[in-house]
Amino acid sequence: MDALKAGNVELFGSLLADDAVLVDSRGPATKAQVLQNVAGFRISDYSMEDVRFVPVSDKSGLITYKFTESGTSHGKEFSATVYVSTLYAQRGGKWVSLFSQETAATK
Repeated sequence: MDALKAGNVELFGSLLADDAVLVDSRGPATKAQVLQNVAGFRISDYSMEDVRFVPVSDKSGLITYKFTESGTSHGKEFSATVYVSTLYAQRGGKWVSLFSQETAATK
């Protein structure tokens, strides 16, 4: 998220596996689709709460958290709160996201 806050799409992309699948309210997206979308996206502020880690193996794990963010998306200001689950795995000596899903938080 720090990479998106800084506008560094390349760094953000390096944290995603090439075959990653990311799911939000619009449905599943590939890494390429996500990177195209975040090019017009900038986080100005964010927080993570209730962060939990579940080990899956010695080279993978699931992280869940509540994520609150604000910023601009394609020229429009936004704010959102979502629950996120992300599966990470170690590939080539580096930790990358293989799968992530966001669910809108209800108030």
